[in-house]
Amino acid sequence: MKKFELKSISENAVSSALEKAVWYRALNEPLEAESICRDVLEVDPEHQLAVATLLLALTDQFARGLGNRVRESRELAKSLKSDYEKEYYAGLISERRAKCQYQKGTPGCGHLAYQGLGEAMEHYEKAQKLSPEGNDDAVLRWNTCARMIDANPDIVPEPASQSEPVELE
Repeated sequence: MKKFELKSISENAVSSALEKAVWYRALNEPLEAESICRDVLEVDPEHQLAVATLLLALTDQFARGLGNRVRESRELAKSLKSDYEKEYYAGLISERRAKCQYQKGTPGCGHLAYQGLGEAMEHYEKAQKLSPEGNDDAVLRWNTCARMIDANPDIVPEPASQSEPVELE
């Protein structure tokens, strides 16, 4: 099967390309946003807005199947330069993954959602401590997770094992 050699964008096009990526995400077209971000990162591998937008485009696709998207989005979060953004986006990944698992409605999904939302809330608490003045995004996300748990009685921790420990003589 033929594999195409991708074309490069110019450095001058980075800004307008990222505007398009944001626009495509808003139009619920994350594959297009992902592709644009990858083109930008070919030109400028450490472009922070491109990294963050790619991460978001990947999380937008969680509902289609997690696959490598969770792993890659976590790696992208670690590559962010700001400690605040590392924690904030790590929380966002956990939150979106938990919501996707819950929406599947499979047995145990409430337990998985509780675990994932709890992880997200921990990241958001860390991010809140690092957040720039006037930026309460981590608080807003933490509250969203708390409200989701409170509104869904089946989002609960997994029960502890009911088996008694075996005593050795």
